[in-house]
Formats: sequence, C-alpha cells, structure tokens
Amino acid sequence: MAPKTLTEMCAAIVTAQASRQSLAPDEIADSLRRVSQTLRDIQHREHPQLPVSEAPEASIRRDHVVCLECRKTFTLLSNRHLASHGLTPREYKRKYGLRLTQPLSARVLTARRRKLARELGMGKELAAWRAANKELAS
Repeated sequence: MAPKTLTEMCAAIVTAQASRQSLAPDEIADSLRRVSQTLRDIQHREHPQLPVSEAPEASIRRDHVVCLECRKTFTLLSNRHLASHGLTPREYKRKYGLRLTQPLSARVLTARRRKLARELGMGKELAAWRAANKELAS
C-alpha cells in the first residue's frame, strides 16, 4: 500500500469515523479540521525544522535538498540514496505529496542543468529524434 499524504490520511480517518457513527455536515467539517490539525502537529514534531504548512516543498531549497526519510542534506537525492530507504523517486514523491515532475535536486543545480541543456540544444535534438522515429514507425 502506498503511503498517503496528510489530506488523504485525514479524509480516511474522518470517513472511518463517519461510517461508525452518524455525523452532521458541520460535525464532519469540524472533525476534518481537528484531524487535519492533529496530523500537522504530528508532522511538525517529526520534522521540526521544516515549516508545517509546506514541509515537503520546503525540503527542496536553493542550495540543497533535505531527505525527508533520514534528514540528511544533499545537492541531489539520487536513485541510489532513495533505494537505501527502499524507495524509488516516484514512491518518495508520492509519499511526501510532491509533484511527480518536481526535480529532487537543489534549485541551483536544476537551473544549471536546464541552462546547459538549452546551450547544447538538447531539446531540439530530442524533438528531431522523436520526429525521425515517428516517421520510421509509420
């Protein structure tokens, strides 16, 4: 079973509560608020140096990335490092609610790589390669 985001866990907890006892709409809303706050408090206790509202996003900073599993800092969360935690990059992103397109590298490194790719014309070469393969497949 894939790890869930705080929102998914909150919804699952309140759904389970509502299935055991009848709740009015305002009670459901209040329960969602209380459970959500409790989960954020727990997350803050586990990861105190990160802002509660944006803990996963705040782990990717200008000059380093904080691994949310072991709390170590890197310029890049490599596949090898994530494998040491039994995770793939995709599983890591899902577990912590990051966008699947989010690079797991420091923003400076991401910008440097993007600039180099543009200078080398990698996007143009890729587009040409895809067009050539499309013609061959037809």
